[in-house]
Amino acid sequence: MSEGHPRPGCPVAGAPQPLDRSGEERSARALREARDLGFTLAHVSNQPMIAPSILSADFAHLADEMAAVNGAPGQRADWLHVDVMDAHFVPNLTLGLPVVESLLKATDIPIDCHLMIEDPDRWAIGYAEAGAHNVTVHVEAAKDPIAIAKDLRAAGAKAGLSIKPNTPLDPYVEVLKHYDTLLVMSVEPGFGGQKFMAEVLDKARKARELVDTGHLNLLVEIDGGINADTIEQAAEAGVDCFVAGSAVYNADDPAKAVEALRAKAAPNFAHARQ
Repeated sequence: MSEGHPRPGCPVAGAPQPLDRSGEERSARALREARDLGFTLAHVSNQPMIAPSILSADFAHLADEMAAVNGAPGQRADWLHVDVMDAHFVPNLTLGLPVVESLLKATDIPIDCHLMIEDPDRWAIGYAEAGAHNVTVHVEAAKDPIAIAKDLRAAGAKAGLSIKPNTPLDPYVEVLKHYDTLLVMSVEPGFGGQKFMAEVLDKARKARELVDTGHLNLLVEIDGGINADTIEQAAEAGVDCFVAGSAVYNADDPAKAVEALRAKAAPNFAHARQ
């Protein structure tokens, strides 16, 4: 993709869109109601969920980049993964709440906010109130993760908890009973394009076992180094939702890349649930 130019065939930002944009945008409540249905269906879906990460997209044309993965049913992203970084919790700076609010107005794909920030106890609620579908905080940064989960849910969002590659799962199993999503990091958070860390899959397997035996009720999500070469082993470990950045947005056709990743994961995804 050439820098600074919309993708061929993608609607230009600002052009008429199929979404109803008359007057004010749909309220955050209406957005959450629509997206709650998607989350419920995901729990019983027999298909892997693909969440393209806009960290690998062209920031000059984010509306077009989101439209590029909003194709036919088989090629449509399940979630859009938005990395919020503050240059303190991780050594990178990306975007914040005002940009997320704009993204929510430009797509009907559920927004999955991954907050790699200090003091999520203070800041996470704003993303839920804006209408984000799933808001994930890091257990390493949260002072009171149970209170955060309650606040996010009260605001109408799903609550996600993320753990870094070197953070063990076992100490947080009881905390995870208050959460809707577990995000297992398979790279050190902060930058895209890193090599997949297969050793974290033991945590995904443990989480899958806890879900299947009724101890937890959540989606298992993985983020970092997911591509055509790694998605199968992540699916075999019991992952539900796969965050993919460069594997989608470096492709000539991002929508077809979403379809290909989903197809690649599907056999092991089904096997892990037998």
